[in-house]
Parts: sequence; structure tokens; C-alpha cells
Amino acid sequence: MAEAVADAMTSGTHLLVQAGTGTGKSLAYLVPALLHDSRVVVATATLALQHQLVERDIPRLVEAVGDLPGVDASYAVLKGRSNYACLHRIRAGVPDDQGALIEVPQGSMATKVLELRAWAEEVAEAGGTGERDHAPRHTDREWRQVSVNHRECLGAAKCPFGQECFAELAREKAQRSHLIITNHSLLAIDAIEGVPMIPDYDVVVVDEAHEVVTRVTQAATDELFAADVDRAAKRSQRHIEGTQADDLADAGDALRAAVAELPAGRLDQLPDALGDALVAVRDSARACLSAYPKTDQGSEGDAGFTQAKGAVQEVFATAERMAANAESDVLWVTEGGMVGQNQRPAHLCVAPLQVWGPMRDKLLTDKLAVFTSATLRLGGDFSAVAASFGLKAAENVEHGGLERTEEVLPWRGLDVGSPFDYGQQSILYVARHLPPPGRDGLGKAQLDEIVELVDASEGRALGLFSSRRAAEAAAEVVRERLPHLTTLAQGDAQLPELARQFVADPHTALFGTLSLWQGLDVPGDTCQLVLIDRIPFPRPDDPLMSARQRAADQAGGNGFMQVAATHAALLLAQGTGRLIRTTTDRGVVAVLDPRLVTARYGNFLKASLPPMWTTTDPAVVRKALARLAEAAQSEAR
Repeated sequence: MAEAVADAMTSGTHLLVQAGTGTGKSLAYLVPALLHDSRVVVATATLALQHQLVERDIPRLVEAVGDLPGVDASYAVLKGRSNYACLHRIRAGVPDDQGALIEVPQGSMATKVLELRAWAEEVAEAGGTGERDHAPRHTDREWRQVSVNHRECLGAAKCPFGQECFAELAREKAQRSHLIITNHSLLAIDAIEGVPMIPDYDVVVVDEAHEVVTRVTQAATDELFAADVDRAAKRSQRHIEGTQADDLADAGDALRAAVAELPAGRLDQLPDALGDALVAVRDSARACLSAYPKTDQGSEGDAGFTQAKGAVQEVFATAERMAANAESDVLWVTEGGMVGQNQRPAHLCVAPLQVWGPMRDKLLTDKLAVFTSATLRLGGDFSAVAASFGLKAAENVEHGGLERTEEVLPWRGLDVGSPFDYGQQSILYVARHLPPPGRDGLGKAQLDEIVELVDASEGRALGLFSSRRAAEAAAEVVRERLPHLTTLAQGDAQLPELARQFVADPHTALFGTLSLWQGLDVPGDTCQLVLIDRIPFPRPDDPLMSARQRAADQAGGNGFMQVAATHAALLLAQGTGRLIRTTTDRGVVAVLDPRLVTARYGNFLKASLPPMWTTTDPAVVRKALARLAEAAQSEAR
């Protein structure tokens, strides 16, 4: 892999590398990155991998090769501005709804916010980074009291604390560094949205590349709440003399009424009332911006002014995009409801119909990219994932000698294999005898199967479910029928605490949804059974996925295979990957959806999974699980 990455960097041929858990893929791209003659950016999807790179892999590599002549071993971490504490907000206060700066936070958040402020001052004194990841434990709402986004920032030149600014210091360090570690979202904002965030570079390594399309989409997705319009209007009242802020508030009321009349779901055509409301918000926000005094009239350096104007700019940009209702965008109304402890009202969202075009035009045409992940080869081929990045099947260099031009972007795929013997270490069990999953969640047959499998494995089970409701239903039945085991469900505690309990007691089953499919690493006897309730196709009413599927059909492709099956294959491979994490792990992946062996698309999905020994016989699997449980207990004794 290291040789292939080095060759890609010199030849200009994009590279997709599938490298399983345990192959050491981070060192395989970091070594050629350090040896490359110009700056290299490494973009990750998760904080866990970023921490691994910055706190373990890169320091060890620098220690090993940093003294070699000609090797520039300098590196820096770069994140979006809101990931750093803002000293101006901490020292000057947070704007209230009217835009006035208030010194001390009010209510139950006060203690935590004061703790975060004290932490930031200590870090500033000690020359630390001020990154959110290193802060005392906090909620999103609490962090917003000590940070700003790019629109709210005064800018280093205007801010009285610009010389100490954590975000600016991080950017300055990045300017001096050969290797920059960042995240997919910042990469998307810099390269695709065109907002300069990262110093000049010509090579990017995208790790956890199976996530990049989702992260790029998220970075280009906008939301509009009527409450955002209200807040922007209230904050503007302190800074403008005319009635423009009142007009903006009236437009917010019209938007609230228009959204309330609509059912949740995709809007293929803009209803008249909503279209009129969006135009009113757009036009009144534009008028409001024009009414703000120019910065040379005493408002320069005023954080309340900058942040109030930034809020209006954000409302204007989002309303303008939504009112345009472009074919390249998908617009939908979300369903209101509880999110954590907060009630979120129904609101509007807009996202790009596809991101492969912008990725191709604004990233891959100018830069050399290495994409790597444990999951890139779907259905035995790299073409599906390459297409989602903006690379065409005909541009694969295996099809002939291709030279890079403005129109042609050659690429190659490489599967470096795995250190694991999946055929010996794991069983794929497909419960063919079960009925296909229905819309009403888990039925009696599926619940009985789950209980029998968890009983055979004596706990040691990770259940990956398509919905929170299914996970909770399964947990409830297992608790009732197997009371001698500990059964945990996502939501019982924070994920790190659940993972700790899961590892601590082998006779434990942990059931959850998407964050467990990709975010859990539990090697050893803790996890000998991975249960998957159904093939993880996107929901039929998912606004963005259904729009992408329809667009693929209209373009003459197979929307189901290109969108739904590809999405399911990626998730299924990621979920399956929770089982075998070391060369000594053993276990069973049990898929309770018979379509994996009965449907035509089943072969595509199975070809995306590791080469496990496969069976549909429940008796064989229960005996295998019982033997594994017995062996684990003997070893523990």
C-alpha cells in the first residue's frame, strides 16, 4: 500500500485502497506523505482516528524518521473555527436575542460555562490549542457560549484578542507544516464550497473514505428555522434605524405559518405559500443587511454588531438558496419532535442532489487524492464507490493507458487484503427460514431468533438495528426472557459508558443503531455475536436518498443498485466489521433478513462482505456459539 500511495503521488493517478482493520494503513500513507516534496493533507471522518494519528502514529513516525536529511516532519491539526474556544466571546460575553453582550451566563448552564471559560484561559496562558476535544465535558449548547462560527468571528485584524486566537494560531501553524490533519467537513468547505480554510496543497489522503460523500453532503446542507429568522430580526433592531428588522420578523412569521401547513417530506415543487414566504425572508434579509451602518461608522470591532449581521447573512443565504429551488438541490420539510432533551420544530432543509460533480470539478481535477477505508470494494468492484467520488469507470487505468487531462482523471483500485483469516475466524449466518422484515418492526419470529442466539452466546452480543424502536423492542424481550444476562440499549447511557460496561462484563448484550454500526471497537471475547436485524437500506421516505435514486433512474441507470444497494452494502460491511478486530477473535455475524440469500441483489451485498464461512442452518450456528462461549469461559477460569 505504501508503494502504491507513493506511486500515486508522483504519477498523478488517483488511488482507492481498501485496507482492512489491522493492516496498518495509516502508516502506509503517512510514510509516503512525509517523503512527498510538498504539503499533504490527511482528512478523517472521526475524532477517534484523528486522535490516533496525532497522538500515536505521527509522533512515533516523526521519532523514527524526523532526523533524516530532506524529511520535513512538521505537522498540524486544523479544524473549523467553531471547534476552538473564542477568547473574545469568553472575555466580552455572549449576545442575547437583541444582540447585547451579556457578561455572565444565566440559569443552569452557568457553572459549566464558567468552567469552560476558566479552562480556556488556562490553556491560553499555557500556550495550548483551545480545541473542543480537550475541553471539560459539555453539551453543544454550552460550547456555543464559548465559541463562534465563521460568520460571527470579528476577524484577527479587528479582534482585540486576535494575536492570542486559538483558531488563528492553528492556521498559522498549519501554514508552517508539511502535514495537515483535518476532517472531511473542513476539506469540503475549503475545496468544494470555495471558502479558504486550508493552506495550499496538492495531495490529499481521505481516510475513512466510505464516509466522505455523507460528510461532504452534510457540509453543503442548510437548515432554516422560523426561530432563526426571529433571532436575526431581534438582534438587528439594536443596529439599524429603519423598519427593516420588523419586516424580517414578519417574514419569519409567514415562514412559520407556511411550514406548519406542510406534511414532512420532500418538496418536488415549491408550494405557493412557502415560495412566497421564502422570497419574503430573502428580500427582507437583504434589505436588513443594506440598512446596517458601514463599519467605518463606529461599529468596527463590535462583536454584537458582527454577530447580528452574520445571523442575517446566514438567513439571507439560506432563504435565497431555498427560494431558487434549483434542480441541483433537494428541499424538504423535517418532522418536528424531540431531539435529545430538546423539542425541535418542523423546519426546512436543503441539500445537494449529488456531490460527485463538485468533488470531481473542485477537488479531484486540481488535487491528487488517495481514498482509503476498510470498505471501498462493493460487489467485488471499486466502480460504485469511485463513481460516488466523481471518478468514472472508464477512467480506471486497468482499462488501458490513460493520461491525466482536464477531461480525464485516471484512477486505480487496490485491495491490500486483511491479516485476518475470515474463513476460519468467522461465520456468516443468514436466517433464511425467517419471513422478510416488514414495516411494523420486529415480529415474533425475529424476536425468538434473537433470544435463542443471545442465549447460545451467553451474552457477548452486539445487536445492530435499523431503528431505535427495534433496538429497544429487542432489548426488552431479551431482558424479560434472559434475566441472567445484562442487556443494554443505546440511550441507557452515553456510548463510551455503554462500551465500557459491554467490555467489563462478558455476559452482556448491547443493542443499538447507526453509531454502533461504525463507531465501536471491542476486540476479544466481549463480542462473539453481531446481530443485524435487516439489510440497512435507506428508508423509502428519506428525502435525499429517494431523490438521488429517482435521478439515477431518470439518467438511465439503476437507481436502486446505484443508491440504495450501495448504501446498504457500505453499512453492512461496516457493521460486519465490528466482529473480527484481531487475529485471535472468533464469532458469528447473524443477519436476520433472508433477502441476503433470496433476492437478486443479495450476491452484490454478500460480495461486499469479508469472505466468511456461510450457513443458513440455525442449529449449526447455535452449536458454534455455544462452543465459543464455553471456550471463553474456560479461558477466563
